[in-house]
Amino acid sequence: MNALLEHVIQRQDTWLGGFNHGEINVSTYRRCRSTGYPTLDAVLTGGGWPLGNTIEMLSDSYGLGSMGTFLPIMRTLSERDQWQAFINPPCTPYAPLLEARDIPTEQVLIVHTASKKDILWSTEQAIKNNTCATVFAWLGEHQYSYAELRKLQLAATEHDNLIVLFRPLKAAQDHAPACLRLKTVAYREFEIIKQRGGKQQIQVNLPVTDDLPNQPQLWELPVNTPEAAIVTVA
Repeated sequence: MNALLEHVIQRQDTWLGGFNHGEINVSTYRRCRSTGYPTLDAVLTGGGWPLGNTIEMLSDSYGLGSMGTFLPIMRTLSERDQWQAFINPPCTPYAPLLEARDIPTEQVLIVHTASKKDILWSTEQAIKNNTCATVFAWLGEHQYSYAELRKLQLAATEHDNLIVLFRPLKAAQDHAPACLRLKTVAYREFEIIKQRGGKQQIQVNLPVTDDLPNQPQLWELPVNTPEAAIVTVA
């Protein structure tokens, strides 16, 4: 029993909450990285995206209009020289826009799936194998149990990678283990509906001044075919 308790205590995901100390929010997330948007960093626990956790982005436009939010972190994590996985994306990432932001298209891995079971399996494998610095997974209109999503969350805690699950707005009514849940409200505007150890039910507008000048922002993903690895799960 003592050995089991010690194992639980030593698990990184056992201590993922946060607490406020005066004016400073002290996060016990294992690691956070800046989103690249000061306005968003200012309201997120730890001052950036929580790595080693699942993040949910809720939208009725398949999350396409929110991909610009992740461009800076994709650029940062591209330095690891690992895959940037797109699981079941509704359209293909536009290579010229990625290249303009110094995100190597040869790191892009696209996985097409045929069922809910395949989406979950592919996402879990991409997370667990630690070959992907980022994993973007579109879960579609399927219903997911808390246990199914919890399995992805636990897998995410094993490594310091960015894991983003795109789900429809109606999923906001469901309980989910993700440490951060955001909802697309309007163009470049989001609502934080849940974050562990931080403020909730607050809206964030990302000003244009936060973007790199004269660079495409990838707020929409045109249908195109880049030079990327494409895998189909039968």
